[in-house]
Amino acid sequence: MRHKKLRHQLNRFTSWHKATIISLARNILIQQSIKTTVNRAKAARPLVEKLIGLAKENTLAAKRSAFSILGDHKLVVKLFNEIGPRFSSRTSGFSRIMQFGQRRGDNAQMAIFELTEIKKEIKKAKKSKEVKQEDIKKTESTKEEQHKEAQFKEERPPVEKEKKPQKKFLGGLKNIFKKERDAL
Repeated sequence: MRHKKLRHQLNRFTSWHKATIISLARNILIQQSIKTTVNRAKAARPLVEKLIGLAKENTLAAKRSAFSILGDHKLVVKLFNEIGPRFSSRTSGFSRIMQFGQRRGDNAQMAIFELTEIKKEIKKAKKSKEVKQEDIKKTESTKEEQHKEAQFKEERPPVEKEKKPQKKFLGGLKNIFKKERDAL
């Protein structure tokens, strides 16, 4: 009997089921927030929690077990160097599932599956332009060069561009309906 052996089947065979859950876990670690169905998020949540728990340990054995699940060295490095230290103060609750509506095609319940502590990438502001004497001289010289080029273009007669014939749709309908005797 299989009492207390809860598993979200996701209507897949065992190998497909494992691949789906591992793929969701990889994507949540890479992008930190994904949109998926509620059932898939609930199925992948224990694996994500386990991986972040391993990252908090930060031992060689933990890295090897994380690699055996994820199968990507760069992702393991990101997990242990960036994501693990972020959750050092937490004991659990590393991810959350927020439901937000139905999918249009099949009316499946959708959710946002994300890490609770998301690292926000701050875009660097552009440097303010400080006008210097050197910059002014450069702009003046480029303006003079542009003026000379414009005079040179006015002196020359404009060159007409040759028009290329338009490509026929599917190489022309004639080739589609070609008969065998035409090929000889």
